[in-house]
Amino acid sequence: MAVITVDQLSKRYDSTVAPAVKEVSFTVADREFMVLLGPSGCGKSTVLRMIAGLEPITAGTVSIDGKVMNQVPAKARDIAMVFQSYALYPHMKVYDNLAFGLRRRGIAVGEIDRRVRAAAAKLGLTEFLQRKPHALSGGQRQRVALGRAIVRDPKVFLFDEPLSNLDAALRVTTRNELIKQQREIGTTSIYVTHDQVEAMTMGDRICIMNLGEMVQIGRPLEVYRNPADTFVARFLGNPPMNLLQGRFAIDDGRAVARFAGRGVELTKRATASLTGYIGRKVIVGIRPEDLYETPHAGASMARLPARVAVVEPLGAETLLVLALEGSGEELIARIGRDTALRSGDRFEVALDTSAIHLFDPDTTKAIV
Repeated sequence: MAVITVDQLSKRYDSTVAPAVKEVSFTVADREFMVLLGPSGCGKSTVLRMIAGLEPITAGTVSIDGKVMNQVPAKARDIAMVFQSYALYPHMKVYDNLAFGLRRRGIAVGEIDRRVRAAAAKLGLTEFLQRKPHALSGGQRQRVALGRAIVRDPKVFLFDEPLSNLDAALRVTTRNELIKQQREIGTTSIYVTHDQVEAMTMGDRICIMNLGEMVQIGRPLEVYRNPADTFVARFLGNPPMNLLQGRFAIDDGRAVARFAGRGVELTKRATASLTGYIGRKVIVGIRPEDLYETPHAGASMARLPARVAVVEPLGAETLLVLALEGSGEELIARIGRDTALRSGDRFEVALDTSAIHLFDPDTTKAIV
């Protein structure tokens, strides 16, 4: 069992005014796979290194199973870390790379052999045990790096962007391998990435960070469907959420968002919680997949007049960059691959009104 508790964790470097990490708190349950997601420089790797004991903590605590780890040396934390670089010994064969850490710990020869061969079998490395790293592909090297962590049988796995050096196809294959291994082994894990696809597909929960702070934490689809602010709305999603300038009103007791020259009824929004925004500016958020070339039967749909600025056929789908006639603002729609629309065409794009998000333009926080 391993439960990781991060409480008000902060990191400040002498050379900077703003803290690199500011009062980050979360708990990773036993056997949970937590993903720290955010742009480069947001502090996610610094949090990981403080948990591992590789970075001194300025303030706050890191606990494993209720024991505070702040003063415990990295080697005594029973944590295995997989880095962005494979960090394999080039002069050693795969077998010896896997066995090296166990030999340093004085594990019996027979036990070392059992662990190495078991890990190699799980990761599909058995036939490569006598090869050196230079004779392996990037994905195979990453599996060796993962295997080196697995053979230790640690309480906690930490992953610091382990797939970022791989090409796109290999990243997908290795990501699937990591997901499978996590489900089989069940070790408590924290995974750092800036790739939203990795976060959405791998994490039991994701913790989104920005500018050293934790912005939102939750299950991937919960965070995607209910972003806490405009940063999360734009960061999570590809293409990102469209954000338009609008104004909120109440018409005959109905909640209405006015944008792009139209008044759109917010059919799923309770007016009581929005009374403080009557007559005020709001940011209207619309996911590209909630826009359609033709209305869907049975859904509450609105129509917005638009001109097609750019058509991007992607094979399985088509992206349209649309200029709204009522405001000149642009938005992106994800529609079917068989569309006949071309650049310059004018049509009324259909909008699922139940999927509209509202944000406060001053705080950028979601209006719920």
